Amino acid sequence: MSLDIKICGISTAETLEAALGAGADMVGMVFFAPSPRHVDLATATRLAAQARGRAQIVALTVDADDATLTAIVDAVRPDMLQLHGRETPARVAAVRARFGLPVMKALGIATRDDLAALPAYEAVADRLLLDAKPPKGAVLPGGNGVAFDWTLIADLDLAAPYMLSGGLDPDNVAQAIALIHPSGVDVSSGVEREPGIKDPSRIEAFLRVARAAEAEGRARAARSEPTGPTPTQPSPARETSPS
Repeated sequence: MSLDIKICGISTAETLEAALGAGADMVGMVFFAPSPRHVDLATATRLAAQARGRAQIVALTVDADDATLTAIVDAVRPDMLQLHGRETPARVAAVRARFGLPVMKALGIATRDDLAALPAYEAVADRLLLDAKPPKGAVLPGGNGVAFDWTLIADLDLAAPYMLSGGLDPDNVAQAIALIHPSGVDVSSGVEREPGIKDPSRIEAFLRVARAAEAEGRARAARSEPTGPTPTQPSPARETSPS
């Protein structure tokens, strides 16, 4: 399975083109007014038209009601909805059924105890996004540039694909991929020059490094696989009794 790379918090045509040109699989737009990455429907609609057919379009919301989600779906026509708030498994299932779109549920991880919630969400979401829990007092549920202890999920065995997020940047994404082997990585603040302002050069660097780490992981796996059938050892000669 190839690594999915998502650039989230896209808000301008220039940075979107940088992500698309560098080969992003997913581009995310944030619909959450307190965030510096928030986009209005008119801007999001233009960006979606630019991205359509070139990458999956992900609409990120935080505890949005059905009316808000309907407005986003009708105007932007995203390929996936990302629920980044306190949505329960029942709410995730209801959104998925109502809108007929794949749903990615973000879950904050800080300690091993937080992993207990994964099975319930895995049962109703198409994909999980494992993010760092926001620092105490933070306004935003994500995009805080904080990483969690990746060793907590190093041996994670999930049936649903999951993306790693939280504190990733061009300097540490290779390490994360080598340790975790996630099905995808998601970055937002790690490719910004200031909050909400993406840096095209950092976007390109992130994608380049992540793809190189993916290729190295495949090469390592290939080297560890046997190249042919394991030779069988000859059976010891049977001793016969003297006649």
